[in-house]
Amino acid sequence: MDAREFQPVTEADRVSACIASQTLRACGWQQMKKNRLALWGMAIVIIMTILAVAGPWFVPYTYDYQDLTEANAWPSWAHWFGTDSLGRDLFVRVLYGARISLSIGVVASLINLFIGVLYGGIAGLVGGKTDRIMMHIIDILYSIPMLLYVILLMVVFKPGLLNIYIALGIAYWLNMARIVRGQILSLKEQDYVMAARSCGTSTWHILCHHMIPNCVGPIIVTLTLSIPDAIFTEAFLSFIGLGVSAPMASWGVLSSEGINSMRSFPFQLVFPALALCITMLGFMFLGDGFRDALDPQNQKGESR
Repeated sequence: MDAREFQPVTEADRVSACIASQTLRACGWQQMKKNRLALWGMAIVIIMTILAVAGPWFVPYTYDYQDLTEANAWPSWAHWFGTDSLGRDLFVRVLYGARISLSIGVVASLINLFIGVLYGGIAGLVGGKTDRIMMHIIDILYSIPMLLYVILLMVVFKPGLLNIYIALGIAYWLNMARIVRGQILSLKEQDYVMAARSCGTSTWHILCHHMIPNCVGPIIVTLTLSIPDAIFTEAFLSFIGLGVSAPMASWGVLSSEGINSMRSFPFQLVFPALALCITMLGFMFLGDGFRDALDPQNQKGESR
């Protein structure tokens, strides 16, 4: 190849590249604004986060305060969601349940981001025998149900939220690692990666500064769609008694308590289940909106 084809980047090229990047972000936001379900999902996530963080401060009860004289009280101005069989305010317990569920989502997203992205990126970039060994490890971990992880942890540790975090840390990043590996395999043969290698750039620098930034779209989509899965996993484990322990208020615990009195006091099951469903729908709508907004085909159509 003629050496004269390689020319230094001019200031005009840098400005045009910056404008193109801003145009892609603007197209993505325009695509998001056209998706009403994505906007509703974003609003649900924001409102639920605010209620989880600040809501209990404005309620004159705590999640473990008991008043047996008001046990099984129906919703009223004093207790918006009613009370449970021990006279605990159900509204504040649902808010504390939101804290637990959203913290599960945050932990799952951090695990996905740090372990899954790095593991999948290294496997895809290094390739060869290393890639095969690393992916065989993922296949082995995939073959073991997460419920079995939690049961084994219950033998070693006491029941609690820490077991959920550990279980997520063991197996929740596997899907992200596979997606990132597939993206890296498609990017590693690009010209800019080969040019960086020919200049003596280290593998770590190529991975962190050149390849992972080009996988941001699939990473964000996978991250957003994995949060409701983590929330439901925690609710299910708490429902069957393998999650958080009393008197902590989790949506799964509240649902498990409410199902015992569903015939006489259905609101004890309806409100926590409704909060769980609305939150999961919010994250699902938001994830679908990110997927459409970050789709290059949609952005190309919008830029035209």
